[in-house]
Amino acid sequence: MSPRASVRPGGRSARVQQSVHQAVRDLEAERGRDALTVPLIATRAGVTPSTIYRRWGDLRELLSDVAVERLRPDAAPADQGSLRADLEAWAEQFAEEMSSPVGRTYIRDALLGDPEQGNAARCSDYAAEQLTAIAVRAAGRGEAVPGVEALLDAIVAPLMYRILFRPSDTSAAYTHGLVATALDRR
Repeated sequence: MSPRASVRPGGRSARVQQSVHQAVRDLEAERGRDALTVPLIATRAGVTPSTIYRRWGDLRELLSDVAVERLRPDAAPADQGSLRADLEAWAEQFAEEMSSPVGRTYIRDALLGDPEQGNAARCSDYAAEQLTAIAVRAAGRGEAVPGVEALLDAIVAPLMYRILFRPSDTSAAYTHGLVATALDRR
């Protein structure tokens, strides 16, 4: 069982997570990433370092957990009126947010976490949930919709590769091309 599985909404564990995450964000903004240490974060969060070590194991895993929470979308994708328009708007926004320096840092932090804790999978789930919402809405309008896995493969996978390894063009033209390819495969 992962440490994340024991979090109860509104419980002490959730309050500790919230205060530790906030301490990480505040200290990173104030002092920079290189200054972050577990004791410094614990002091700011009002917990003991052993609380952090017990829950997250180490600083890398804590940063990964914070990153995953920061990568979680705030809202459902906007309804643009058609599957193509919805996917284009979503892909543009995704590319813009993830290709920013902060977005790339969060992606890298999320990937640094222990694969057994599932942080990378949680990030993937966020994208899948957003694409599922778009697909359900489009199907409700009577549009033919590719499967979510096909959309992940055709849109998200190449975007993530481009963002992480070839951070050049993630423009609207590029993202619209990915959407066109995904929809042409139907």
